[in-house]
Amino acid sequence: MHIASCVWQEKKKKKKQAAAATMGMGGVSSGGDWAARKAAVVAMLAAAGGAVNCCVSFVVFSVLDVLDMVLCVVYKLVDYAVESEWKPCYCAAAAGGDARVLVPADAAAGPKVVRLSSPAQGGCGGPNRKRRVQLEDVSDTLFVRPSLLADATTTTKRKRKQGGGAPPLTVAAIAEVIRGKTDRAAAPSSAPARPCWSDCDCKVCHSWSAAAAAPGSSSSHLYVHVQAPPPPCQAQVEDVVFIHGFISSSVFWTETVFPAFSAAARGRYRMFAVDLLGFGRSPKPADSLYTMREHVEMIERSVLQRYRIGSFHVVAHSLGSVLALALAVKYPDAVKSLTLLAPPYFPVPKEESGAATQYVMRQVAPRRVWPPIAFGASMACWYEHVSRTICLTICRHHRVWDRLFRIFTRNRMRTFLIEAFMCHTHNAAWHTLHNIICGSAARMDAYLDVVSDQLSCKVALFHGRDDELLPVECTLAAGKRVPRARVTVYDHKDHITIIVGQEKLFAAELEAIWRSAAD
Repeated sequence: MHIASCVWQEKKKKKKQAAAATMGMGGVSSGGDWAARKAAVVAMLAAAGGAVNCCVSFVVFSVLDVLDMVLCVVYKLVDYAVESEWKPCYCAAAAGGDARVLVPADAAAGPKVVRLSSPAQGGCGGPNRKRRVQLEDVSDTLFVRPSLLADATTTTKRKRKQGGGAPPLTVAAIAEVIRGKTDRAAAPSSAPARPCWSDCDCKVCHSWSAAAAAPGSSSSHLYVHVQAPPPPCQAQVEDVVFIHGFISSSVFWTETVFPAFSAAARGRYRMFAVDLLGFGRSPKPADSLYTMREHVEMIERSVLQRYRIGSFHVVAHSLGSVLALALAVKYPDAVKSLTLLAPPYFPVPKEESGAATQYVMRQVAPRRVWPPIAFGASMACWYEHVSRTICLTICRHHRVWDRLFRIFTRNRMRTFLIEAFMCHTHNAAWHTLHNIICGSAARMDAYLDVVSDQLSCKVALFHGRDDELLPVECTLAAGKRVPRARVTVYDHKDHITIIVGQEKLFAAELEAIWRSAAD
């Protein structure tokens, strides 16, 4: 968010406080009201702090704009030196070559499909070999991320007001990246999949490639933690699917609420906690674009089909809520209850409808240095190569961080969160963030409308009032979209402590929801 918009937001946010403070100061001069004077001082300090935050953010993110361009060159050179190939990125448009991009003249006639053709490689097909990619699955925020200075220009603001989408050049840009990925995927290789030099290759992060090399095994399934009722089970067993959020894994559930369930619940419900594609112990293919279609199909194949699940409850956190809604829309008669924690739902204003993905990206990642969680989200969302550096520092060396935490803190909770938040690749995190959270901007209203009008299952929404990553207004807006939903807001809880720290309370809430769904 550029400095002009930032200052405007701060002014809008503090307008009521400043007006109240001014009235209060009038009362001070006549009646000596100390409380009103204190409120006026607090309002002035808050306004000053907001202005400082905007100015510092402008400087910091302008520097990051330049740094990301430098890192782009650095990583291309290192990738070529280490792996003998140029890795495609989203920084520049296609350089031409043999890629051919054919887009239907009438976009309304059907889905936008890019057909990419390239010369034969290593005997895998001939010149007519083609890869089909639906552009509607790919968020334009991957390749349309204006710099802070460009974002501040009146031209950019005018385009936003007009609801302009991505410029035509971006079609060629995305095609070049996709062509690079699909060509590498099609190339024959007798060796098992190996991680990029900047990714971790430990047993947790890369166990799926070893499984792929084993005879008769396949890496086409997600890692699924199953907690089934112990035999003999007399009651009718119900299934529950748990979906974690962004840069997390199944341990977010298995180390928190799973042990907190009552004996009766453990004897009645079969629980499935998945590691999403690209996270935890699940496959992390380098050629994947981690689209909504890929994530949902992997959940179907790995859980619903593999375990022959006919009906189920769904519990999802943060980004996982988007996938849960997609599953509910696809299987309206199978979902018994839908429980969403901190769903990333940002209603898009009409004037922004033409660039909904860009609007959501600015909400999730406002390019501000404070609060820290907004700063981290902004670096992860706006800067492809800066975020890769963060993954290289944190994710590749998560075993080091785990040992350090075990030495300096004996807090088991922090230790398991290391595995939850650091076992993924930059490729997976980068594409999932853009293609699911930002890319679903135009779909969320339709998803919620289907849940409201066509599904009869129980719907429960939870949020922490102190959540600085996804504000509580997200859940309140979703609750308005689905009137029958039960909305619960926990005071003094944030994006993580909505579960961590009150595991027994939340486990009891889930059991009550599942029981009521059976009535």
